[in-house]
Amino acid sequence: MQAQAATLRLAVVPRGGLLTDVLLVCAGAAFVALCAQVSFHLGFTPVPITLQTFAVLLVGTAYGAARGTASLLLYMLVGIAGAPVYADQKHGWDVFVGSTGGYIVGFVVAAALVGWLAERGWDRRFSTSVSVMLTGTVVIYAFGLLWLHHNLDVSWATALEYGLYPFVAGDVIKLYLAALALPGAWRLVERIKGR
Repeated sequence: MQAQAATLRLAVVPRGGLLTDVLLVCAGAAFVALCAQVSFHLGFTPVPITLQTFAVLLVGTAYGAARGTASLLLYMLVGIAGAPVYADQKHGWDVFVGSTGGYIVGFVVAAALVGWLAERGWDRRFSTSVSVMLTGTVVIYAFGLLWLHHNLDVSWATALEYGLYPFVAGDVIKLYLAALALPGAWRLVERIKGR
């Protein structure tokens, strides 16, 4: 199937120019930054629990590969540059190369992948949306755990304790919520277009 199965952004804003794209990318990065501030720490791990994964998955699928990736690249770069956009309003190069930097890199890759899948219509039904969201979550974990393992110089068992096990239940809820949001949004768009 061609990428004619437009992303949700294209359905809502069919004729957008460069300014529209820039505004959407900035809004996507701001949404991720806002969700990053909803965070709390467990005490035994440097990785906080946040709403970032929910935001990353939603932005990636709603915007498609190019705009989703651009949003997360912008988020990553403004954080490195000093804007307090990471969890707990952290920022800077030290945070990026620290123990949680792999998750941030994973956000970019996940947004590209889920956006690409959404462009092929995988975001239209709940069952396939769940697959897209699960795939994106696995990508985020893969980058985050690899980076965490290397950065802290801990065993894989410890890396999994710090960066995976405490987050699985919450991330399953977040991916289901994101998967529920997209088909519902598509139905709303189709209803509006049908009027």
